[in-house]
Amino acid sequence: MSAWILLRGLTREARHWGVFPEQFSLGVGAAIGATAGSSVTLLELPGNGRERGVQAPLSVPEMMTLVRSRAAELGIPGPYRLLAMSLGGMVATVWAQRHPQEIERLVLINTSMRPFCNLTQRMRPAAWPVVGRVALAWTNPQDCERRLHDLTCNRRDTVADDIAAWMEIRRTAGVSAANGLRQLWAAARFQAEREAPRCPTLLLSSAADRLVDPACSARIATQWHAAHVEHPWAGHDLPHDDPQWTTETIVNWLLNSSSDYRPLSPPPAVQQTHREHV
Repeated sequence: MSAWILLRGLTREARHWGVFPEQFSLGVGAAIGATAGSSVTLLELPGNGRERGVQAPLSVPEMMTLVRSRAAELGIPGPYRLLAMSLGGMVATVWAQRHPQEIERLVLINTSMRPFCNLTQRMRPAAWPVVGRVALAWTNPQDCERRLHDLTCNRRDTVADDIAAWMEIRRTAGVSAANGLRQLWAAARFQAEREAPRCPTLLLSSAADRLVDPACSARIATQWHAAHVEHPWAGHDLPHDDPQWTTETIVNWLLNSSSDYRPLSPPPAVQQTHREHV
């Protein structure tokens, strides 16, 4: 049974996955008849979480090299199945393109990359001032995490608990402002190869993503002739907003060979309310 490796995005670490890894492990495991769940490893991008002491490289390929070496050091058996979002999706893409023999499956969530997407699609113009205010509030954990939550999450019934958990993550393993800027620089400069990864690939996007235009995932999927499914109401952090739908959609993809399938039914909205300006 191939191991799954999960990668988060810009300034986010393994604990920001929340309940998703456990749900995903059990969901995929049930689909293949593994009662104990599927093997899932949460790796960190350089500068984040357990790797907070590492200076973040200024390029995505260098990030991939460090993540790949960490997988080897941990003795995770390959070939791997990568599930990654945002900046993590860029790292996973480079890994699959440059070391195709190591990657068996690829799932990319709300990612973006040149040459498929332009600047205003990779980060929506309305998000630019919000990102600027997040940077200015970096030393104010509550304000910073509230703004990040408003920007990336559309599910509102867990806000208080989420921000409390994220503040604790920042207290115990906060990403430095310098590493955050280095990651942002690397993401902005990243350009993937046009040729599709050799492994089966699934793109997941959120129609209501306020950070990255979902057109990015659609364009990548079209260029690569890959599967693409869009969630109707979730925000940028799709695994947070709807972990069940995310798991079920990936399982459905694993069990089907067709690249143009869709989920059996659209997911219901979960306590969405009018949002304040951030």
